[in-house]
Amino acid sequence: MIQIDCPETPVSLRDFAAIQSSLNGEFCFSDSVQDESGVKRLALRMTGDSEEAAFLKPMLEHCGHHFRHVLLYVGADVPGQKLFECLSQSDASYVFAEQTSESLYQCDLVFREARIRLNGDVARLKAALCLREGERAQLSAEFSRTMGAPLHCVVHGCPQPTENNGSLGHLSVFEGDLRRLAREIGRCRLGLALSAGGAKGLAHIGIIQVLEENGIEVDVVAGCSMGAYVAAAWGYGCNGKEMEKLAREVEGRWGVWRLVDPVFPPREGFIRGRAVKRRLQRTIGDIHFSELTRPIRVVATNLYTLDRAVFSSGDVASAVHASIAIPGVCAPVMIDGETYVDGGIADPLPVDVLEEMGVDRIIAVNTIPTPAYMRCCMEMEREQEELHGRRHRFLKALNRQVNYFAPGNILDIMMRAVHGSQIRVAEEACLHADIVLRPLGMDARWYEFDKPVKYIAIGRRVAEEHLEEIRSLANGRTSAYEPQTADNTVAAIA
Repeated sequence: MIQIDCPETPVSLRDFAAIQSSLNGEFCFSDSVQDESGVKRLALRMTGDSEEAAFLKPMLEHCGHHFRHVLLYVGADVPGQKLFECLSQSDASYVFAEQTSESLYQCDLVFREARIRLNGDVARLKAALCLREGERAQLSAEFSRTMGAPLHCVVHGCPQPTENNGSLGHLSVFEGDLRRLAREIGRCRLGLALSAGGAKGLAHIGIIQVLEENGIEVDVVAGCSMGAYVAAAWGYGCNGKEMEKLAREVEGRWGVWRLVDPVFPPREGFIRGRAVKRRLQRTIGDIHFSELTRPIRVVATNLYTLDRAVFSSGDVASAVHASIAIPGVCAPVMIDGETYVDGGIADPLPVDVLEEMGVDRIIAVNTIPTPAYMRCCMEMEREQEELHGRRHRFLKALNRQVNYFAPGNILDIMMRAVHGSQIRVAEEACLHADIVLRPLGMDARWYEFDKPVKYIAIGRRVAEEHLEEIRSLANGRTSAYEPQTADNTVAAIA
């Protein structure tokens, strides 16, 4: 890491010009480099010389010959000419701002000047909002409007400035955000795509439990329908055990009826879905995406254009409500004048959402069975009928008379029609993931929310079976396209 503008250090950028010709392949200022937990740090002082900015490019090129990654830290007091020379030489730049009018104004000036000096190319310039512990992101929408670009990320729990900087050991959320940002800069983020699937999506909780138990950190989660619900709870800060406890609150024969709020008359659907939304709000409140401890994306479908809609801002519970609105079963949801239904219609397994975010390593969890798997399920049911005979057929016929969700009834037919449109899209998405987990059960039913333990156990089993693959992916050992790590690693260019 190179830190620009450290007044206490005797080494300056101008010194590089003086010794450049005599280096003979050696790294400059090797005596001034400090090793901090395996990271090489070089502090440079900047003088008032206007020609000093011209030394930045050869200096960074020189560092690039000796290190695989270079992280350039530029303080707020660096003069504009030198600051924008740093920006022009970087692959990606992060501008950190506090949630104050003055900080917002200064950040706006940087973006305006960058558009002028970089000919409008500010895609590499990313805005990061720094929040104090307990502070809510109240200006995030204004931040995005002012910058003319979306807010890239939020760093939560930033410590108060002190003379000795204090200890940051207790700031777990802050450290987690920094680690996540570091993996983004180093192009080694791990993303998790959670599919639709109704109650079968409870298997996502079991997979998350195994990841947590083995210390595997996920940087971004993209969820659709039930996958969106689980992503919202996890992004809020609930761990796998807490999510299992929440799921088991509707365990038992009558528990699932707590999720049902019928529509009379059922013109748009049989269920409003507001009971599910209120249940989620009891867990996460009215939190917005920018306040989540882990970044998530929620996928829904625009009812009238059938476009995929990816929610990354605004109220999380409303976005999830839209994502779970199964057509024909649940009434559509209106947000900001647009009408949405289940995200599984347009994108049942949102691997592509993670790809578009630049996530480098992707685990896809697909609870949508293939036709071959469903044929096996049908064969098993026929065997059960032959084994149990007339009594089994009588109970099946009785269930169909009283249960709208029973196989062959209207809700089951609609869900099978939706499922038929999802299979090929989900299988195509699987081809773009590094690892695909398929937590499937032969007797699985999309409406069995009263049996959470069953599906959580299926998720745990599948994750444990692929645990070594997941570990290898998280550690960067399985991706053939990953560059080989150099002997001297600092960080990625910022």
